[in-house]
Parts: sequence; structure tokens; C-alpha cells
Amino acid sequence: MTGLINPEIDALLKDTSRSFFLTLEMLPKKIRGQVGLLYLLARVADTIADTKTGSAKHLIETLEKYDSVAQGISNELPELDSVAALQEHDGERRLLGHVDKVISALDKYSEDDQKLIRKCLGIIIGGQTLDLQRFGPANESGSISALNHPDELDDYAYRVAGSVGEFWTSITLAHLINMNSEKESRFFAYGVRFGKALQMINILRDIPEDLRFGRCYIPSDSLESVGISPADLMGAENMEKFRPLYNQLLDVTAGHLDAAVEYVGMLPYTQFRLRAACMLPILIAQNTVNMLREQNVLDAENRVKVSRDEINSLIQKTKRSLLIPGASQKLLKTNRDP
Repeated sequence: MTGLINPEIDALLKDTSRSFFLTLEMLPKKIRGQVGLLYLLARVADTIADTKTGSAKHLIETLEKYDSVAQGISNELPELDSVAALQEHDGERRLLGHVDKVISALDKYSEDDQKLIRKCLGIIIGGQTLDLQRFGPANESGSISALNHPDELDDYAYRVAGSVGEFWTSITLAHLINMNSEKESRFFAYGVRFGKALQMINILRDIPEDLRFGRCYIPSDSLESVGISPADLMGAENMEKFRPLYNQLLDVTAGHLDAAVEYVGMLPYTQFRLRAACMLPILIAQNTVNMLREQNVLDAENRVKVSRDEINSLIQKTKRSLLIPGASQKLLKTNRDP
């Protein structure tokens, strides 16, 4: 893959996005840099928000100061050395040490592209701020807080991921394809659901990890309907009782993934790279959903994950499908129901 932004920023991107980098490599050159830069800017915010120490108030203030600089409102970055020192991931530690250079990379792109990147980043940070207000810092305090209603879960999924689908769609329409207004409206709706699907999978896969840090994204209203509490999700033996609700949430996720398949179907056949970049995360997500239906997600010792060999196989299947009209949609639909 040719350079994205500049060698220093590209290295940060590769260090912090090993799985996403597979998708990024497939994207057309015209939008690769903008998507990669949004990823890095959002990763900075995510790293700050997920810091496992300090007060929620301090982390929220740090996010606000960072967002103010990223939005071009202020030139004064928050103090990040102490946050960087707490990171276990070397790539995230290096990223926090170069935030000024990541923000400066916005200047490489047009004013319209900068607006799209900043709009999406602001929505993501809004979701992370709301998360901190609800749950506090991600530390092992022993207490568990939960979302209350299903609409709060849907709102969160939009803020931190559906908005990325919205951005992806906007940048695609700005640089790669044209559609009439009726098609654009559907394209955006599918794009938002595409993003929500990927976030829902993260939530439904990582329940034990989130609970360990006091966060339950499964709404308490929904849990009460099947006679369990957020604390009950700490026990793998409660999976049978949780399974009906869990399957309902997987069905919602699968519905979002079906919308993502429709999204790919709206892309021009000649956009080979763009179709590939959209297909791979859908295929991995479909496989993950199928695995989650069969396994006990409450078992913290058995995290569900698609293997590297399986991902490589999906990459090859994706590449082969691109050259035959209709083969991409067929692959996506047959992979959903193996």
C-alpha cells in the first residue's frame, strides 16, 4: 500500500489498527487517508476515555479539551503524558505522544473533508463522554452500572459507530460515486446500520470484559424481562437464562448486517476496492454472530474471535468474488447462513 498521510502518521496508524488496517489497505486511494485519519483521531479519544484510572470528571475535561483542538476552536491540548504513561498498548502510548501531529494532518485535506472528519469525531466523543457520565472510569471498582432502556443502547451504537458509517458514506459520495437523492437517503440509512452492526458485535462479544470494568451495555429493562440482573451476567452458569434475550440482540445485529449487505449492493460494480473494503468486515461480522449463537459468551475464559486463518480465507474469497458480477452479493448471503 502506498503512503497514506506521511510516514510518521502512517506508522502510528499501523501500530494501533492491526485489524482495521486490513480494511484500510483495500480502500481506494482517494478516501484512504481521510478514513485512516478519522480512525486515529477517534482512537486518541477512545484511549483517553478508556483510561483505567482517575475521575470521570478529569477524563471528560481531557476529552473536551482534545475535541476543542481537533475541531479547530483551541490551540491548547490537554496534558496527556500522565494518560500515556498508563497505557498498556505501546501503539496507544506512542499515539498519545503525537496527538499534535495527528491533528495537524487534517490540513492535508480539503475544507469539506475536514468538516466531515470533525463532525464524526465530535459525535464519537459525545458518545464517549456520555459513557463516562453513566459508568465512570473503566476501573475494577466492583460495582456494575447498566444502561436502562434499549433505545439507550441504540443511541450509543449510533454515536460511536453508526456515525462512522455515516462518515464513510459521505466521503464515498464526495469522492467516488454519484446517486440521486432517493438512493442517497437509503445509502445513508444502510451505512448507519452497517456501523451499528459492528458496534453491537463488540458489545455482545465483550460482555465479561465490560462487566469487569463496571459497565453493562445490556439494558436493565431487558434483563429484568428475563429475570436476571447485570451482576448475574458475571456467572457463565446463567447463560441458559440469558440466551433468549441474547439471541434477540443477535437478531437485531444480524438485521443491521443485512442492511450492510444491501449497502454493498448499492456500490457500482467497478468500485472493486470499495466493495472489498466493505465486504471484509461484514464477512468477519457474520462469522462472529454465528459463533456467538453457539457459544457461552458469559465464559470470560473463552472469548469468541474469528481466527487469523479464517480471516485470510475470507480475504481470498472476497478478492475472487469481485471479478464476477453478482458473486459478491452471493458470497455475503451464503456466508450469513452457512
